[in-house]
Amino acid sequence: MEQRRKLITMDEFTIQETRQFPQATGELSGLLRDIGLACKMINKQVRKAGLVDILGKHGATNVQGEEQMKLDVYANETLISVLKNSTDCAGIASEENDDHVCYSDTYSLNSKYVVLFDPLDGSSNIDVNASIGTIFAIYRRVSEIGQPVTREDFLQPGNRLMAAGYVIFGSSTMMVYATRLSVNGFTLEPSIGEFCLSHPNIKCPEKGKIYSINQGNSSKYDDGLRAYLNYCMEINKEEGRPYSHRYIGSMVADMHRTLIKGGIFMYPADTSSPNGKLRLQYECNPMAFLMEAAGGKSSYGGGNILDIVPTELHQRTPIFIGSKNMVNKALEFMNEDAMVGK
Repeated sequence: MEQRRKLITMDEFTIQETRQFPQATGELSGLLRDIGLACKMINKQVRKAGLVDILGKHGATNVQGEEQMKLDVYANETLISVLKNSTDCAGIASEENDDHVCYSDTYSLNSKYVVLFDPLDGSSNIDVNASIGTIFAIYRRVSEIGQPVTREDFLQPGNRLMAAGYVIFGSSTMMVYATRLSVNGFTLEPSIGEFCLSHPNIKCPEKGKIYSINQGNSSKYDDGLRAYLNYCMEINKEEGRPYSHRYIGSMVADMHRTLIKGGIFMYPADTSSPNGKLRLQYECNPMAFLMEAAGGKSSYGGGNILDIVPTELHQRTPIFIGSKNMVNKALEFMNEDAMVGK
């Protein structure tokens, strides 16, 4: 009888990786475990959302003026609570909060890391039962250990990230995270309640066949981007057919497909959002870090997203991210248009 492959839990995997670094304290592994725990709790509510009074609007707005869903609030409070009880987190910043939150107990003050997160990306999809997710980013703090964290701890460029990733609540629940070593995916095994390694050493294909953008806004895009969209809809010489257009409206869901299958995800600036719409610190930086660790590419149109030095907690940016060849082609069209405009 063929022996079944042994499941490797996320905790086991992170311990094995930590052993490669004798100087490691285990704090980063602990943080990933705590984020995983919070997302298991969120997953439990997501799975039964249609059976309890947790669907629909909360009746309040977040700092960006966007209407909050009930699950938005639950996810935010759960992550804040779990990380507060952790001994490995000095403070957090959330897309749903006005400012960062400092944890002031002795253990937290002596922690090395801060966490930023979008607690429930794609929450407008909740009521229609489409995929949603949580995005997180982990930085080593720059303020003095033993003192309360400061705003500067959360205003670091993405190239200083220590780890970043997302959890997607879809047909299965999956946690994907990147460190400077690799990108790995873990699927939640319901029978044991553990994230288990299912997608080791993920690499984004250099080429893709799918482009993801809200094409309904194309009249608001600049000429170079519209030219690229026309290129995507033409018969591609290599494929013998146009690229496929897929857009879910949840960055986590669209990015997960792009990472696994290849493609490009675009949320550009337009005439109504000249600075872009997605948040640099909570969405774009963690996704760019993960994608580049998987061999992909990211850009805001004028350079690498990870090189942007943020000046605001809720700063926005355009983003073009995915398979290296597709991102390069999109930038080629936009740069040609920029040169013509000079």
